[in-house]
Amino acid sequence: MKTYLAKVGEIDRKFVVFDAANQPLGRLAVKIVNALRGKDRPTYTPHVDTGAFVIVINAEKVLLTGNKENGKVYLRWTGYRSGQKSETAAEMRAKHADRLIREAVWGMIPKGRLGRAQYRKLKVYAGAEHPHAAQNPEIVK
Repeated sequence: MKTYLAKVGEIDRKFVVFDAANQPLGRLAVKIVNALRGKDRPTYTPHVDTGAFVIVINAEKVLLTGNKENGKVYLRWTGYRSGQKSETAAEMRAKHADRLIREAVWGMIPKGRLGRAQYRKLKVYAGAEHPHAAQNPEIVK
């Protein structure tokens, strides 16, 4: 018996939709990363991008448990002196609701050329509408 390794030309891409409304952020991010990387498919190959395109809707309604809404702090660096910026999860949700999910997913994806290619297939929208209806996305429960 031989181990099956997927080739780049053999991969069929599909679109999947995740609804983030009332879903815990970390548990949702794990499901998103598994779909992006292709780990939820039997054709998963570690060195080939076998994952699907992932569309996340209702990002503004994602659930943060405990005191994370005001206690969790996101840091970023502008590149200038004294350029460290910080904002809480509540501030980030008010300004850029999609970044909560993007930051959680980026932390779970392997860093490198393949991880960046997988991360580019993530589309996050704050509301319930998305412009990918022509791709016939599959809704994941």
